[in-house]
Amino acid sequence: MEKKVFLTRTLHDFALKELKKRYQVEVYSGKSPIPQIKLRSKIKEVDGLICFPYDKINKETIESAKNLKVISTYSVGFDHIDTEYAKKKKIRIGYTPEVLTDATANLAFSLLLDISRRVSEGDKIIRDGKWKEIYGAFDYVGVDLQGKTIGILGLGRIGETLAKRVEAFDMKITYHNRKHISKIREKELNVKYVSFENLITQSDFISIHVPHTKETNHLFNMKIFKKMKKSAFLINTSRGKVVNEKDLVTALKKKMISGAGLDVFETEPIKKNHPLIKLQNVVLAPHIGSSTKETRVKMAEITIKNLNLGMNGKKPIYSVGY
Repeated sequence: MEKKVFLTRTLHDFALKELKKRYQVEVYSGKSPIPQIKLRSKIKEVDGLICFPYDKINKETIESAKNLKVISTYSVGFDHIDTEYAKKKKIRIGYTPEVLTDATANLAFSLLLDISRRVSEGDKIIRDGKWKEIYGAFDYVGVDLQGKTIGILGLGRIGETLAKRVEAFDMKITYHNRKHISKIREKELNVKYVSFENLITQSDFISIHVPHTKETNHLFNMKIFKKMKKSAFLINTSRGKVVNEKDLVTALKKKMISGAGLDVFETEPIKKNHPLIKLQNVVLAPHIGSSTKETRVKMAEITIKNLNLGMNGKKPIYSVGY
């Protein structure tokens, strides 16, 4: 009997073509994310599931699947999946790290450059017809990067790549991890380990590169914003829930920090009346960290490979636990 695979959203033509050679494939074509009731109904009889980071694959959803062998997520994050329960049910989980490292690090650096030089703000001024005169010595100034300190929270693949980017701009690079990287690696990257307290109090720019967990949920809140430099900027390309958005809006409004560059939000997509949209000292991107043609193709390739391995009872290339 032909094995069945369900996709919560379509993938590239080459990926679908490969899947259809091996399996009976169904692709959800409605508005994303797929409603939970529909998802549970669709995966009842399938052997494989390809999902995206905005799909909630919780215990109830997993319970409704009778034959599910593998969940292959088109993302580097897997906090949308109840991984512990999936392991209990002997369901393989594949994800797509590494291939989006450069794209995400580049976006983090883009946000850093944009917010420090007020590029998006200037673009809006011109488009709104508000550029009425040539700016003088004290008008519309940004800040230089050279000599400034960037604190990278989470020096994994993306954090390390960002460190390489900012070194070219003569920035001082500090980082905080749960564990030190090796002294040799620190020297290669020209980075210095600091405590979390020092990172938030001494950095001119803070770039977040940690997963969303119970420990990191709302890690950046009013208590932290009060400790940051008033001249500091926050960059987040990790997960929206690492930052308490309500507190961030207050901090930005009251100029407790100078600005923020955000690619991720607590609830996505954000609504048109979201308070962040009204602020000038923030640059917003619609969760596009991995969004380059090259990266998205690589992610699709790995998603399919992970699924195929899991369907055959083997461990995916990039596997969570079991």
